[in-house]
Amino acid sequence: MKNKSLFLVLVSLMILGLLIFAKTPETTSTIFKRVADTYKIHGVQYPEAIDFAGESVPLYDADVRERLDREFLVNTYWQSNALLLIKRSEKYFPIIDSILEAHGVPSDFKYLALAESGLENVVSPAGAAGFWQIMKNTAREYGLKVNYQIDERYHLIKSTETASKYLKKWYTEFGSWTLTAAAYNVGPNGLKRRLEEQKVERYYDLLLPDETSRYIFRILAIKEIVSKPDQYGFILVENDYYRYPQTRWVELKESVTDLNELALELNTNYKWLKKLNPWLRKNSLELSKGESLFIKVPKGTNQEITELSD
Repeated sequence: MKNKSLFLVLVSLMILGLLIFAKTPETTSTIFKRVADTYKIHGVQYPEAIDFAGESVPLYDADVRERLDREFLVNTYWQSNALLLIKRSEKYFPIIDSILEAHGVPSDFKYLALAESGLENVVSPAGAAGFWQIMKNTAREYGLKVNYQIDERYHLIKSTETASKYLKKWYTEFGSWTLTAAAYNVGPNGLKRRLEEQKVERYYDLLLPDETSRYIFRILAIKEIVSKPDQYGFILVENDYYRYPQTRWVELKESVTDLNELALELNTNYKWLKKLNPWLRKNSLELSKGESLFIKVPKGTNQEITELSD
């Protein structure tokens, strides 16, 4: 008797559940309409003509359009990352731009640095380091110091100067800024070999490994989004952007046993000393007789550091 009563209760509950959760086509449609009313995803409309360093992108090529569209979608809808790139660009671009201009390198290459590192002092699995992702051997070849206490790949000014020299050298070789940018990713020799094997002259006609195949298109998308954020849905006011602090140069003429103590003597702290001079890799600095170097420190006290470009 008990089992029969339990069975009837279970059947009743099942029928009630079906009635509650049953949806007609009309109710299902209503649910989806409500979602669509509050959450709309659009394709990204980019310019009908786009270029890198003054070199036109062949948007008449269906493959080129598809690859470019992919990078616009990825970089537009990865909103948190795009916002960080936009904010950070205002902090470092003025410094990078002035160095590129001095070396005769197009301003668009600042977006290459942004694509390479996000303007952070990261290290790749292969050992490339800094904003420009420079390898140790390349750094030393171009005169940067890389040793146990100093790594100038993290020096914003010196690494940008080195990248500029490298880019100018390979532009002379390739005669195209687009190919020069691709060579920065895949390596000049690897790019030359592929151009010869495939018997083409343009980056856009090459079949390349996935990373290099996406490389220029990612730079193009980042350039467009960062330079015109409002057109891609990123609304920022002046105070939203990051700024480089106002700084002054200090010359060091003798060894330093404790950078923390030095920071206090210079009216700042260890945090700011290391943030402004990330190329100082140790807590001390040994200089040979007659050697000197310059470091940056904030102009004001720790409480007075202003967010203005120096």
